[in-house]
Amino acid sequence: MMTEVCQYLRNWFTRAQLIGAFTIKDGALQTQYDSGYEYGSIPLVDGQYFRIIGSALNDGVYQHPTDQLKDETFDGAVWTMAVPPAVVALANEITAWQEKYGETDSALLSPFSSESFGGYSYTKATGASADDASGGSWKSTFGARLAPWRKI
Repeated sequence: MMTEVCQYLRNWFTRAQLIGAFTIKDGALQTQYDSGYEYGSIPLVDGQYFRIIGSALNDGVYQHPTDQLKDETFDGAVWTMAVPPAVVALANEITAWQEKYGETDSALLSPFSSESFGGYSYTKATGASADDASGGSWKSTFGARLAPWRKI
């Protein structure tokens, strides 16, 4: 979910961008990388988020340490991230909300926001709270709370 949240925010909370050849072995990102110009270690601490870019199998955001990665060697980038605790907490809330309600965006289910025929009238709900899935996606439900971190 952190990948989707950061993408929505257009904010990757980047600390360092390491570019070069990387190896993922036994499901874990190796601590050494070869940028072609230097050979160094990826400065990650337990619990820190990082983003992989340019991988055929592993693009996305992960939390260190992880065993979710598929083994490969790729030329790309690894960005170390400093995600604020409040954003992590919101991402966890969004995950729980999606498990409960799914992606129930009523705008996607019907092209009509209201309709009336034969004495019958119907109007869709236009928003949702974190406790209610009445017509909203996680973006509309949590958008106002995520707004302080959103980049234009």
